[in-house]
This record gives sequence, C-alpha cells and structure tokens, in this order.
Amino acid sequence: MRTRLYNMLAFLLGFAAVGIVAAFALAVFAPDVADRIRGSGSGRPDAHMARGPVSYADAVAHASPAVVNIYANKITTYRRIYQIPNLTQRLLQYVPGPVLKRRDQSLGSGVVFSSEGYVLTNNHVISGADDIQIALDDGRVAQAQVIGSDAETDLAVLKIDVGDLPAIDIPDTPRAEVGDVVLAIGNPVGLGKTVTMGIVSATGRQLKVSAYEDFIQTDAAINAGNSGGALVNALGELIGINTAIYPRAPGADGRGTTVQGTEGIGFAIPVATAKAVLDQILRNGRVIRGWIGADYTDVPQRNASALRSGGALLMRVVPDSPAAQAGLLAGDVLLKLDGTAIVDQADLRGREAALAPGTTIRVEGLRGDRPFEVDLVLAERPAPSTTGA
Repeated sequence: MRTRLYNMLAFLLGFAAVGIVAAFALAVFAPDVADRIRGSGSGRPDAHMARGPVSYADAVAHASPAVVNIYANKITTYRRIYQIPNLTQRLLQYVPGPVLKRRDQSLGSGVVFSSEGYVLTNNHVISGADDIQIALDDGRVAQAQVIGSDAETDLAVLKIDVGDLPAIDIPDTPRAEVGDVVLAIGNPVGLGKTVTMGIVSATGRQLKVSAYEDFIQTDAAINAGNSGGALVNALGELIGINTAIYPRAPGADGRGTTVQGTEGIGFAIPVATAKAVLDQILRNGRVIRGWIGADYTDVPQRNASALRSGGALLMRVVPDSPAAQAGLLAGDVLLKLDGTAIVDQADLRGREAALAPGTTIRVEGLRGDRPFEVDLVLAERPAPSTTGA
C-alpha cells in the first residue's frame, strides 16, 4: 500500500516537473503562444505590427499635407447654334448665333516642392487659365502665380505666398521598381483629398503624346482631377507626378482625350524628371534643352538586325540646323553619341536634351552601308510648333 502511494506521488511530481519545464520553454521561446494559452492575448497583431503591411496611414499622413487641390478658371468663347425646324432645316440645317463667353473650371492636384510655396502640377491642368486657386490641406485657399511651364513634359510650376508650407519628401533613390507599393493622392472629380493604392506595374512607358516620355505605370486608381497629384511610395516619399490614364485619343490640345472603359492603367511622370524641370524653370524661367535639329525614329527591325544594334533613323533634317550644317541627311542611321551606343530614339532624345546648347558632340552612324563620323554643335531646342514635331 505504501509502495503504491510512493509510486503515485512520484508520477505526479514528475508530471508537474515536465509541465513546469514546458511552460518555461514556451515563455522564453514562444511568448505569443504562452499569452494565448493564458488567455491574455487577443490573437491579433499588436499596434506596431499593424502599421506595416496592414496599414499605410503613416505614409498618407506624411505625404498628404504637401498635396494640394487646384481650381483653374478660364474664360472660353463659343457660338450658339440655332436649329431651323421642318422643311427649312433641310435647306439651311443650322444657323450660327451670337458668340458668347462662359467661365470654365479645370480641376487638378499639385505637390508642394518647397516650403517657400513652389507647387508642381501638370501643364494641362492650368493651361489657358486666368485665375488659379489652390486649396491647401489645412483648409486655406491661396491665389497662385504661374512661374513657368513645359508642354513637352506636361509640367508647370506655380507659386503661392502663404508662409511656411510642408514640402514633399523625395527618397534618396527615387527610381521606381516594378512591384513597389504606391499610393496616389489627389482630388479626383472634385471630391477632395483622396488616396488610392496599387503597385508599380511597369516603368519606361511611352504614350507617344509628347517628345519626352518615361512614364511610371501603376494600377492605383487615377481619375480626372488626380492630374498633378502625388504618387508616393509606402513611406510617403514622392516617386512620381500623376498625369494620365489609358487609353487616350488625339484631342484639340494635342495631348489627347480620355476614352473610358479601361481600368487599372495610370501613368505618372518620374520624380527625377519632375525635379529637373522644376529646377530649370526656377533657374531659367523655362526648360532649356540641347537639339541636333532633326526628327528621327527607331531603326526598322530589318535594318537593326543587319546592324546588330539599336540606333535612330533620321526622318527629317531641319534646314540650317546643327544636323544640316554637319551634313547629316534624312535616311542616315545614328549609332553612337560621343562614343556611347544609341539604344533607340528615346535614348537619343533624352541624351540630346540633357546636354546644354553650345555643346560639341560627335555622332557616328551609317549612310547606306558606309560608316561616317561628324561633329556638330548643339542648338537650343525650339518650341514644338516651330520644329514641326
């Protein structure tokens, strides 16, 4: 009897010892599991974890004060048309009426780039406007002055004088990568400050609506009124200026009008391009680009295969331009600029524009099957209307 009692007591003590060791191990190596067993945990992530992939509220709070709403007003003229009824209509159809005027308002967004009040937006948002009002994140409304614009990148710089302003942060490495989480902040359809989320779908996109394009493509919702607003990363740092949605058809302004029906394809101007345009406008009052004086396109595939290279095919040489003075002709294929291979027309256009007027460059290429080298001195690129581009 006594032996049986000792055996039972030894079993209970051994079981208790195992339980104590297991509890200690859980407390040290798996405290979350221990908390759930004790009933002290809810099973949900703590507040710190919830600020990671579950919520981007910190990023929005960081960037939103530097994003503004823009209301651009302009007077437009139109002619009233009178319709003639019945039989007379078949003969005269419509009779023009008087010329009238009306005030139109364009909605858009902008990004504060400096505490002094410089705001970057899209040129198409403010083009032709005679009165531009900017609504700040804190509720104030300010009159804006146009400092300069660049139709070829669809960017414009505005200035407001309201004291110290929160400026957007730009990352040290602003290059966007496919798959990055991004937030679009703006004023879609006049609803007010709105945030949408998506990822970077592609980079280096071209829509063929202007000379200088290197768009970030995103599936973050971008709607009318988002133009000029911020595309920020998951930390609230600016990586692009929202500017367009797809598809677009040619419009009277030359930049295209939106065709509804496609979702999840929006475009933003990379912040590096936007910052370069801003700096030039503030320094020079306009954007100054180098120009060889020719129109060109990508080399057709059959020629590219023969050359085993990229390059750019000259389509037209502007009379008295640097290209004309250097003896370049339509049909020439340009292969290298200052010893570095030309990838395609976009590569040549960007490198040409980045050089200052007056710079001497060496161009290598082919005329038919014969190689050539020429030196030419870049001029300043004229406005698109004067180049025929």
